[in-house]
Amino acid sequence: MLNLLDLRGVADFTGRLPRPSVDEEGPVEVVRGILSEVQSRGDQALREFTSRFDGVELSDLRVSAEEMQSALESLAPELRKALELARDRIADHHRSQLHEPVEHGGDGVHIRSYRTAVERAGCYVPGGRAAYPSTLLMTAVPALVAGVQEVVVCVPADKATGRVAAVTLAAAALAGVTEVYAIGGAQAIAAMAYGTESIAAVDVICGPGNKYVAIAKQQVATRVGIAAAFAGPSEVVVIADETVPATFAAIDVILQAEHGPDGLAWLITWEESVAESVSKEVSRLTEASPRRAEIAATLAEGGYAVLVDSPEAALQISNLVAPEHLELLCRDAESLVPLIKNAGAVFLGPWSPASVGDYVAGPSHVLPTFGTARFASALTVDDFLKQHHIISVDESAYDPGGLAGAVEALADAEGLTAHADSIRLRDAARASGEFGSLRPEPTSKN
Repeated sequence: MLNLLDLRGVADFTGRLPRPSVDEEGPVEVVRGILSEVQSRGDQALREFTSRFDGVELSDLRVSAEEMQSALESLAPELRKALELARDRIADHHRSQLHEPVEHGGDGVHIRSYRTAVERAGCYVPGGRAAYPSTLLMTAVPALVAGVQEVVVCVPADKATGRVAAVTLAAAALAGVTEVYAIGGAQAIAAMAYGTESIAAVDVICGPGNKYVAIAKQQVATRVGIAAAFAGPSEVVVIADETVPATFAAIDVILQAEHGPDGLAWLITWEESVAESVSKEVSRLTEASPRRAEIAATLAEGGYAVLVDSPEAALQISNLVAPEHLELLCRDAESLVPLIKNAGAVFLGPWSPASVGDYVAGPSHVLPTFGTARFASALTVDDFLKQHHIISVDESAYDPGGLAGAVEALADAEGLTAHADSIRLRDAARASGEFGSLRPEPTSKN
């Protein structure tokens, strides 16, 4: 079921690695059409797209607070306890990422840096194939910890019931989100970016989704902040050797594949016997899975067993792929960490499946996909915060040899006379002793 890719003896892997495409012109044009319709027709377009794509007829786009509370109260005690544990661990981790204001300065110039949260954040939570209360927590909780006042969730309703999954609504109640709307797909991204009659526009959008959702976020990136780069279809690279049971490696290859198509699920090894045994286990576990259709769809286009010459070569390939999840299931995994350059989240050793990160480890499982881990990171509180600088200048900065003189010299070099005069005028007023009343003539150089 895994496609074999033998790269032993290859010196340069560039251009040798297949990747699923999520930016074909067809989907991009479809997404642009959806965005345009929602921007121009608002709620009416949202209802039409929800009917067409999700098979759900909506009277109210917004889920009531009463429905969320009812969903929470109906939870089995052990599930509620698990959600509360996940919420608390996520919140604890993200609180540790908050920083106190910074102050520094010298030579008469003082700088204070502080951060403020955006006012309104939008969290996209997938649905349809499965319910994802974990994604609700992994997006909404960091926003709330950052200090966002209004946290909005868009999540598609289940086709069979016409309602958002109760467990997802329970998670929304536990997290303390402001609003939940039963809208999914690119149309949900459009609603949060542009606003409609029922949904006020947000400042930042976060959350994973299929390729249409990911493309929609790219398309609205000039209108609204987009967090965690290209959080699209799920990906995993498992690097394994004979020290780890084949079943461990196989289940970890398919655990991300069960999200559905357009992602990738790779095994990389330098041992042919491992490639064979893990591939057999992948086939066996897939056939036994209730989500075998989703797994098979991912593996058909994005599932590979890659043979290389060494652990170092395996990391070279992983860095080129820049996967969302990277697992090191091999001896002395810690020694390979310095070789990791590009990965959203890394899991070390046989007892560290990516599923722990998906639910309870603490860092958000919203991670960069499609190679964007080359320049992007996991969702954090920073995605909801803006940094501000306050600069104050003492009169002493205008002393001979002070920083103000450097401003004047640089401004003159750039031909920006008003910049230079802002210093010369103050210097002249200071020298005259008549600060506040004197209006000296500029001495700009022409």
